[in-house]
Amino acid sequence: MTLLYFAWVRQKIGRGDESFALPAHVRTIAQLIEVLRDRGPNYRAAFAEPDRLRAALNQEHVRFDAPLRDEDELAFFPPVTGG
Repeated sequence: MTLLYFAWVRQKIGRGDESFALPAHVRTIAQLIEVLRDRGPNYRAAFAEPDRLRAALNQEHVRFDAPLRDEDELAFFPPVTGG
C-alpha cells in the first residue's frame, strides 16, 4: 500500500510518502497505526495521539475502523481549520 503523510505528521516522520507491505494481521487503519508506532521514535511521535489525526483512504475521508487492502492509498493528516 501507499502511505502519505501531511503537515506535522510528515515533519515528525521525516518523509511525505512510502510504500508499505500491509501485514496479514492488519485489517483496519487503527491496527495499522499500532504497527506504525513500533517503527521507531519518529513514528511513535507522529501517531502518539491518533485522535489528533484524520485519514483518507483512496482520497475519501474515513474512520479508523475502515478496512484496508494492499492496493490502497492511505493519507494521514491533522484536522484542517479555516482561517
